[in-house]
Amino acid sequence: MSRTAAQGSPSALGVLRSPRPRGSVELFPAVVRLIAGHAALECYGVMGMAARNLREGVAIRFRGPSAHRGVELREAEGRLEIDLYVVIEYGVRITVVARNLQDTVGFAVRQATGIDVSAVNVFVQGVHDDSRAQ
Repeated sequence: MSRTAAQGSPSALGVLRSPRPRGSVELFPAVVRLIAGHAALECYGVMGMAARNLREGVAIRFRGPSAHRGVELREAEGRLEIDLYVVIEYGVRITVVARNLQDTVGFAVRQATGIDVSAVNVFVQGVHDDSRAQ
């Protein structure tokens, strides 16, 4: 994977290029973040994505089209690292959910883009208890 800054791109990561036998594939980081966010939301125990910076200790859940907001990307040694900021369901085993997120998101991004993912880091920003909402 190589990266170059895209003109007018708000992301510091720039365009992700993946060389192929017949040419190369260019992906904007927003596309990869969306793939990772949707894969994360499909995991058992994940209630939503969260912003990286908590305000007054409150995690805001993002779902649907805003799922990419809880995903950050960076390049390390020519490979992609993904940070996920999530809100999980109360009562689930955090370590099991985190491991599932790492496996699922890493696989989904590799499968969809062909880009090698070196790490998926999971940051639990909050716990949501559905029983308290009733």
